[in-house]
Amino acid sequence: MAKPQKEKKEFEEKIVHISRVAKVVKGGRRFSFSALVVVGDAKGRVGIGLGKAKEVPEAIRKAIDRAQKSLISVPLFEKRTLPHEIIGTFGAAKVVMRPASPGTGVIAGGAVRAVLESAGVHDVLTKVIGTNNPHNVVKATIQGLNALQSAQEYEQRLKGIVASSQPEAANA
Repeated sequence: MAKPQKEKKEFEEKIVHISRVAKVVKGGRRFSFSALVVVGDAKGRVGIGLGKAKEVPEAIRKAIDRAQKSLISVPLFEKRTLPHEIIGTFGAAKVVMRPASPGTGVIAGGAVRAVLESAGVHDVLTKVIGTNNPHNVVKATIQGLNALQSAQEYEQRLKGIVASSQPEAANA
């Protein structure tokens, strides 16, 4: 009998953070776990999910399921970097993301790196300002990526801003 072939995963999963929570009850402590997971196809789609359960594997599975339901599309410039600079905020976390020249790599901390690599960004400079709480940092990164415009949209917006700032010629 032939072995069933494993399906190739469409999404790559990265565990960003696992935390253990203790609830104190009459008989002692009851532990539960929460897992923060990022999934992405490295082609411009990325999502985050939070799963909670009594056991770590179950929390991770729930987080992956939620992350796959919350996918967003990220416009990539030349399939390697961001089209323009963006700042994402969530709570006290502020994430500054700048496009970088080819060969720079992903210059980012753990939580931001997981999101950007899953999205398929290869060259980017980032800085996290405020808090280093992985939950808020990941959500700020996603918020920033969600606000990105494609290179064409950004160029049109810049042309509109420059045109509106030009003084109108005086009618003589």
